[in-house]
Formats: sequence, C-alpha cells, structure tokens
Amino acid sequence: MKRLFGGNDSAPESFPVSLGEDEWRRRLDSARFQVLRQHGTERPNTSPLNTEKRHGTYRCAGCDRALFASGTKFESGTGWPSFSAPLDGGIGTAADRSLFMTRTEVHCAGCGGHLGHVFPDGPRPTGLRYCMNGVAMTFQPEPADDR
Repeated sequence: MKRLFGGNDSAPESFPVSLGEDEWRRRLDSARFQVLRQHGTERPNTSPLNTEKRHGTYRCAGCDRALFASGTKFESGTGWPSFSAPLDGGIGTAADRSLFMTRTEVHCAGCGGHLGHVFPDGPRPTGLRYCMNGVAMTFQPEPADDR
C-alpha cells in the first residue's frame, strides 16, 4: 500500500483517528478507500457534490471531521468540488511529488485521508482553489429554518 504523505523518507504523520488498513477497508467502500487511503482521484464530473447548492458543511468521509463550509464553494469548471478556504483545523497539506511535478496535497487533519490538491488559481479573497474529490467527503446540510 502506498504510504500516506510519502515523497520523501520521513515517517508518515500520526493523526487523531488512526486505523489499520483492514479497519479502513471495512469502514469505507472501495471508491472511498482508493481515494482517501491510497491517494486516488475520482473521475471528473462524477460526484453529486459538484452540484450541491444547499447551505451546510462538507465533512471527511473517513472520520466525519468538518472540512469546508458551503459558503466557500465555487464552480471552478474542473469537474471536482472546489472551495476557496477550509474550516479552521479541518485540513493539512503536504508536498506531492508524484506525476513528475510538485503539487500541494490536501489531507484531512483528523484521519490523514487524501482529499485532493490546492492550487493558486482560485477566487478572491484567498486566491486558492481547493480541488477536492467528492467521494472523499460527505455533505451535512444546515437544518431548515422554521421561522
């Protein structure tokens, strides 16, 4: 299995939610396991989260950590859910030197699951585009206002 956050010879990070490969396989379906635990990428335009328009919170599909608020989501035209900023404490980043280039990989701060990459071509005010795999997240809508 590919070591999380490899690319150099340093030891992998430890995270608050730390499970063995067998437990992750029991918890996650094959698509989620491939992305979150093996650094895979879902095909573009396949996630229902691309068209999600409700107010709420995008959470890690591995450990349920809150990652992004719906107010930071934007249409990037890339085929993956994109956000301009994460929630405080939701994510971490690491250098990804795969594919003969260096990118900034985004992972869940709770379980270390691979979420996607961040690029410097997003909208103001951050100028960042957090390009996430929808299969790596769930969406929790805000409760309806009963007023």
